[in-house]
Amino acid sequence: MARAAMGMSADDLAVKASVSRATLSDFESGKRSPHPRTLAALRAALEAAGVEFIAENGGGAGVRLRKAAPPALSVEELNASNDE
Repeated sequence: MARAAMGMSADDLAVKASVSRATLSDFESGKRSPHPRTLAALRAALEAAGVEFIAENGGGAGVRLRKAAPPALSVEELNASNDE
């Protein structure tokens, strides 16, 4: 779910987490469960891509996309705002 929300392919996630594509497919289909070390690598790769993991809070654990940072002002915009 998190991978799809990011528009990340299974191949991309597998490479970023250093697992094989077949292994990732097995995890996603529920055929296998990842070892803690592999789970940490998958989580780190997803977090680097902008996924936030939400802890259990009565409504269940989940994920959401990190808010994008507001666009940075250009030098010209900064100078113009200082002139006002």
